[in-house]
Amino acid sequence: MLNNYGFINKYSYLCNLLCKNMKVLKLIIAAFFFSLGMNAQTAKEEILKDIHNSASNYLAYPGPKQTKLTPAPDGKKPFYISHYGRHGSRFLINKDDYDDPYKILAKADSLGKLTPLGQDVLRRVAMLREEANLRLGELTQLGAEQHRQIAKRMFERFPEVFEGKANIDAKSTVVIRCILSMENALFQLITMNPDLRIRHDASQYDMWYMNFQDKKLKEERKDSTLRNAYQTYTKDYECGYLLMPRLFNDTAYVHKHVKVQHLGEDLFRLASCIQNTEARKKVTLYDIFSDEEIYNYWKIDNTWWYIYYGACSLNGGKQPYNQRNLLRQIIQEADSCIALPKPGATLRFGHETMVMPLTCLLGLNGFDLVTDNFDSLERKGWINYRVFPMGANIQFIFYRNNPEDKDVLVKVLLNENEATLPIKNSMAPYYKWEEVRDYYLKKLDAYQGN
Repeated sequence: MLNNYGFINKYSYLCNLLCKNMKVLKLIIAAFFFSLGMNAQTAKEEILKDIHNSASNYLAYPGPKQTKLTPAPDGKKPFYISHYGRHGSRFLINKDDYDDPYKILAKADSLGKLTPLGQDVLRRVAMLREEANLRLGELTQLGAEQHRQIAKRMFERFPEVFEGKANIDAKSTVVIRCILSMENALFQLITMNPDLRIRHDASQYDMWYMNFQDKKLKEERKDSTLRNAYQTYTKDYECGYLLMPRLFNDTAYVHKHVKVQHLGEDLFRLASCIQNTEARKKVTLYDIFSDEEIYNYWKIDNTWWYIYYGACSLNGGKQPYNQRNLLRQIIQEADSCIALPKPGATLRFGHETMVMPLTCLLGLNGFDLVTDNFDSLERKGWINYRVFPMGANIQFIFYRNNPEDKDVLVKVLLNENEATLPIKNSMAPYYKWEEVRDYYLKKLDAYQGN
């Protein structure tokens, strides 16, 4: 047992030690609580806290949760960025997404079959339909602002990359919302440094990796066993029938004329997308659903995205390899740029159907999960809105001491937050580029596909 004098000495020693290392301690504590916060809440709790999370790929970009990044070790400085980002907020793509619910409700209203709430929902749907007229799939004002802000933070976080006459090579898919996302990001960068040398392009020439869709892998999603498993699992979460009495005053009419689940999904899709347009300042549709219904719609959607783009074992676990061309291109271009004294940045602008499988292929934050147990998805952290909101992005940040330094490190940011890789490393979130490169090339080479 320590006497008081011995205890005081040991206490003083610990205090001095902590004071000397307080900066390091603060960073460790901050990193710990950031990690804890990212994983502690369940999806249901996160959705109840912010209902917009239920929108899955319609979630408006929330911005980074991590405000302070882990300092690089050994005096390493950022010198190159390789990026793939999704376009910003947009309108819904298909005309039927607006027309179908409007026509169903309008016809019922003409026959006196809507409740007062149903009539009000029709008014709101009509407003959304009018707002999207001739703008299907287009970038919204919010989407443009998202990319300006992402570019601004990229510049401010890694100013060394954008110093002087740095080279910026930007490419977009040929879809207008992606092109405009790229242009808004580049406008922000050139505003912050007019000396930047920018080259930008959008061509079918690059679509083999910018927006590649493997036909063989797409066919494997149609497997009957897989579809039956999905339908059996999600049937317990279908809840469109709960919504109908709120909107319609005649159950016999609904039974005969309304595709209940289809209409519920249409209205939930509209509710989800409102946050991406100027209509968000005037109207909502979330109020017509209960909290449980909102969570259930998300749960069905999360399962669908896992089957189609995750490493679901029921269809062979190979869907993430759909983006093998993109990952190879990222690696090859990084190798070329690392050899330059001042490479700058490579920016790519595309779609969530690229960001999600690329995240799974990289295994960021455990998204390479392989399972046939859909109930385990949330428990194991496979939660789709954490990956691909509007404006989603993956940034590879490369570090070295100087152009002669061959010990290059890389850090990966998912939506501007530090991510973990499936590579054993005592320096995480920093990894040796040589090890990262070899790991993924071996993984790609081992793929038995087309």
